[in-house]
Amino acid sequence: MKNRTNISAAEKAQLLDLIHAFADRARTETLRHFRQPELTADNKSGDGFDPVTIADRAVEQLIRDSLARLRPQDGITGEEFGPVPTSSGLTWIIDPIDGTRSFLSGTPCWGVLVAVADDQGPFLGVIDQPYIGERFVGGLGVAQVTGPHGTTALRCRNTRVLADAIVFSTFPEIGTEGERAAFQRVSAACRLTRYGMDCYAYALLALGQIDLVIEAGLNIYDIAAPLAVIEAAGGVVTDWQGAAVGDSGQVIAAANPQIHARALALLSA
Repeated sequence: MKNRTNISAAEKAQLLDLIHAFADRARTETLRHFRQPELTADNKSGDGFDPVTIADRAVEQLIRDSLARLRPQDGITGEEFGPVPTSSGLTWIIDPIDGTRSFLSGTPCWGVLVAVADDQGPFLGVIDQPYIGERFVGGLGVAQVTGPHGTTALRCRNTRVLADAIVFSTFPEIGTEGERAAFQRVSAACRLTRYGMDCYAYALLALGQIDLVIEAGLNIYDIAAPLAVIEAAGGVVTDWQGAAVGDSGQVIAAANPQIHARALALLSA
């Protein structure tokens, strides 16, 4: 877990309060639209289908409006609107609905992602699933999930060998042809491979249910909150070269350093 010694106790409390408040407001807004027959989507992509709904835009705007009032010195990076520069050194990273395709399809594995980052990267994040009522929070000394079973600590599991591991990725057709071949090397070595969970797969990793999530083609708003939550739960998140997650879009999230090293070796083979 990253240790931010330059943030006061009062500011830590404010950041935690705010990230919960944003997730609360996002729950209300997303559930107004989820599984409603009138929900439609615009396509942001000229090549394929990259949907955005009224709920995506509304949630991000709600959070941006709150930040403009409460922390105008902080920066903002979001999926749906342009960046806001920081003068405080902190930036909020927002994916209002991670898994809009799932949202449109009525499946409950999409989520609201909000993170706070400094020049070292994301250090506080929330993965919230409004329909199930689960909230995963990690960072600033917190690593917990609140949901139907109450509140429990998050802790990644201790699987050490790939033959015992469960690996997830959102799309079977992951990335480029070369990236797909690299992923298949890891998948073939693992006990079980599953697809299609969007951000919820990262939440399951932090919860200790699975061992690896490997993806390509991600943006920072896709991974910032999961990164903070998983690191708080004792896991490891890097790019496919073992470096800090950057602009390549490649991400490997692992339950512990040992399983991370074994998967990384096959990705780069």
